[in-house]
Amino acid sequence: AIGKVKIVQIAGIVARRIVPYIRKGESITKGERIGIIRFGSRVDLYLPASKTNIYVKENNLVKAGEDRIAEISS
Repeated sequence: AIGKVKIVQIAGIVARRIVPYIRKGESITKGERIGIIRFGSRVDLYLPASKTNIYVKENNLVKAGEDRIAEISS
């Protein structure tokens, strides 16, 4: 286990469409889909800085299942 991470899904002004598949406090596994955000919504991801190698930059557009965001060492 890598410890806790924080994922914040933020609805966009226009569509306000977020569909979470998990609840607060649930454990997830590598590659698991945790929800859908649509139409200008966003996700903020908070990872442990000392253990994380980040592959994207702020404001990059990433696609689920295709883009690698970061790697966390154990």
